[in-house]
Amino acid sequence: MTIGVVLRRVLRTALALVVVCAVLVGLLWAFQRRLVYLPDDGPVPAAADVLPRGRDVALTTGDGLRLGAWYLPGRSPGAPAVLVAAGNGGNREHRALLARALAAEGLAVLLFDYRGYGGNPGSPSEEGLALDVRAARAWLVEEAGVPQDRLVYLGESLGCAVVTELALEHPPAGLVLRSPFVDLAAVGAEHFPFLPVRLLLRDRYPVAEQVARLDVPTTVLLGTADTIVPPAQSRAVAEAAGRLHALVEVPGAGHNDVVFLDGEQVVRAVTDLAPAS
Repeated sequence: MTIGVVLRRVLRTALALVVVCAVLVGLLWAFQRRLVYLPDDGPVPAAADVLPRGRDVALTTGDGLRLGAWYLPGRSPGAPAVLVAAGNGGNREHRALLARALAAEGLAVLLFDYRGYGGNPGSPSEEGLALDVRAARAWLVEEAGVPQDRLVYLGESLGCAVVTELALEHPPAGLVLRSPFVDLAAVGAEHFPFLPVRLLLRDRYPVAEQVARLDVPTTVLLGTADTIVPPAQSRAVAEAAGRLHALVEVPGAGHNDVVFLDGEQVVRAVTDLAPAS
């Protein structure tokens, strides 16, 4: 076999590998949001069927979508309100336990679903979720009559990025971040270390970078057994916070444990930052 034949075979093999890699990268670019966003699109029951005194409300986004939400009024007309931004899975029905626990403390609560979740139209993206959470905040302020300085934002995992970005434009009375990551690429690299995640991702969600720019009392909660968002990333967000109120570590808790729905640590984190009634 001549050197020329060997070189041609090597070149053909290399070209085939390049084509395969290009196809894989193309597929990852095209379908990556299906890995990031895991919506449960419903159907979602009526609020009153799940939450006593709860009512269904509709939010209108800046790009014209109508999103479903549940509102649970506070114990008194002037009660502080909690805007809950969910993680990347499920829908608002899965946060009913959280709403009940917060309402038991006298707080008003708004649970809403992002576009593409809970029967809502549209497809989720970083830009889309930013519009969605703004519609939720606007409803609380304009329709429910809650002053901006009586709002607490509670983000859950991906929702931490959503409310942190919102807080830059509309600072709340307090910010609670449950299982936050440094940015989406950082947590993606933990699960796909063999891929150039930072180069491929279309959505960034730079939580640590944005929380450092906030002058808002911020509490970070994490589970020490979290295998989805490594505890070190949540601690890094706490270290970056411009005004850290507390870092709360729940021993042995995983990312989706029920303790993070209606557990004492989550409820106390919110009530500690909520303005007095």
